[in-house]
Amino acid sequence: MPLARVYTRAIAGVDAPQVSVEVDISGGLPAFNLVGLPETAVRESRDRVRAAILNAGFEFPQRRITVSLAPADLPKEGGRFDLPIALGVLAASSQVPNEGFDATEFSGELSLGGALRAVPGALPCVIAAATCGRAVVLPRAVGEEAALVEGADVRVADCLLDVVRWLRALESLDAPSEIAVGRQHFPDLRDVRGQHGARRALEIAAAGGHNLLFCGPPGSGKSMLASRLPGILPTLTQDRALESAAIHSVSTLGFDVSQWRQPPFRHPHHTVSGVALVGGGALAQPGEASLAHGGVLFLDELAEFPRAVLDVLREPLETREIHISRARRRARYPASFQLIAAMNPCPCGYFGDTARACRCSAEQIQRYQSRVSGPLLDRIDLHITVPPVEYTSQQRELLGESSAAVGARVQAAREHQMARQDCLNADLNVSELHARCALCAEGEQFFAGAASQLKLSMRACHRVLKVARTIADLGGEAAVGLGSLSEAIGLRR
Repeated sequence: MPLARVYTRAIAGVDAPQVSVEVDISGGLPAFNLVGLPETAVRESRDRVRAAILNAGFEFPQRRITVSLAPADLPKEGGRFDLPIALGVLAASSQVPNEGFDATEFSGELSLGGALRAVPGALPCVIAAATCGRAVVLPRAVGEEAALVEGADVRVADCLLDVVRWLRALESLDAPSEIAVGRQHFPDLRDVRGQHGARRALEIAAAGGHNLLFCGPPGSGKSMLASRLPGILPTLTQDRALESAAIHSVSTLGFDVSQWRQPPFRHPHHTVSGVALVGGGALAQPGEASLAHGGVLFLDELAEFPRAVLDVLREPLETREIHISRARRRARYPASFQLIAAMNPCPCGYFGDTARACRCSAEQIQRYQSRVSGPLLDRIDLHITVPPVEYTSQQRELLGESSAAVGARVQAAREHQMARQDCLNADLNVSELHARCALCAEGEQFFAGAASQLKLSMRACHRVLKVARTIADLGGEAAVGLGSLSEAIGLRR
């Protein structure tokens, strides 16, 4: 049969649209034509496929070969189309059976010798294929990653010859081995001496998924506290873990299977660009905000980031996703992360410090603090002042509560929230907020006075109520009382 059709997947953000590889062999002078918006790496597959077929011991047809990658208006990139193109050529030239391609998808880059190499984005391809009820054949190098999708029929191969022998029913292909889920070791919260208020704020932020800003002089422990947040967060659910892994799978970093179900912790330097932070570029890669999906995005020295770079986070903090639009492609990336930030109160760092005098003028302090825009600060739930800790022998020997103990309370509070409303308190919408965070008459009056005095926006008021709901959950309270509300207001100041 001179015509063959093989199914594979392209990558568009974290989605994997189906691509039909149609191969036609006809009479005429020998030629190899690729159509269907192939990028440079895809066009170069002609030479890789030809060499791989010959070196695997098969015949390369000396006729006119036309390969169509449909749909034609979807850009194709990378070496993932090598294997389906090679199989299509072999099937169209009757060197492998043409039956069975409808139930299986293939993806993999070929070496000149016919070996299969890893391709990025294997996880979204397996998820999409499993949804369609198809099996997937992939390079063995991405087998562990593919095995994360429960219920998917995945087979792994080392080379083109293995796949052909499987299609001829001469031998079977292995299923990928499953990985063991472990718990990554994060720094322990017991190492933090003092800072009881900051530790309490960190626990509240972890329990409700709230954004948090630490402000204090150098050396007060802001970065130390933030780095211990992942250690008190629970492991990710299966669905959230798959979303996070899929984002890493399509990125240039790739997915490390040892990080499976662990909340990611991203810590970009303050010289990062806006594109690197939210994603973009010529190939619409995910940025730090998406790589932190399901975990923590920590911005240290917040005021040192360019203001325009920080402001690109304003929309993702509300919508929990990022849409990247280019002339020929569009990509969507989830970006549900906790923003944890740390900054000094002034250029010298000692404004408000009782132990050391600040050398900055009022104008310098105002200019420094205004580097962080009001709309971004309005989206941060907890604003915490971290005072310096005086060194004493007693303080040196005093150990704080461990991450395991705090994490147990965080886990219990999160489970209670999910059972009650199927989301964390930070993700409550307006209608759910009024139902879950109802105040008594005295509480309403108290909150109205505090909001007026502190000049809180409506968004800030909603965020204070969400924090109060989390404080009540940690305390095992069914309703938001005055104690929880007043503590939440204090954490906002």
